[in-house]
Amino acid sequence: MEGGYLIPANSKKGQLIFNYFRPIDLALFGGSIGISLLLLVIFGAGELWQTILLLLPAIIGAFLVAPVPHHHNMMVFIGSIYRFITGRRNYVWKGWCYREDGNVKQ
Repeated sequence: MEGGYLIPANSKKGQLIFNYFRPIDLALFGGSIGISLLLLVIFGAGELWQTILLLLPAIIGAFLVAPVPHHHNMMVFIGSIYRFITGRRNYVWKGWCYREDGNVKQ
């Protein structure tokens, strides 16, 4: 490689907390755990279905920050799907046969 450099595939992980989490991920997960603990203290753990309902914020928070292959985590994956669905669908061709006036060469 003449004057070039190679960036390791995992170079972005060094910028993350514990090599996996962004600050927003930890805030979301910590907030969901805190809400679940607060609900458990207020209402107490009764039957199984009540406990599951009280732990639901923590379960959802853990689901959103769970790592996913080819994406950072589920929250980023869901955001990518949302941006794709709500994004622009009119793709403008600007390939080798595109002219400035907008016509395609024949």
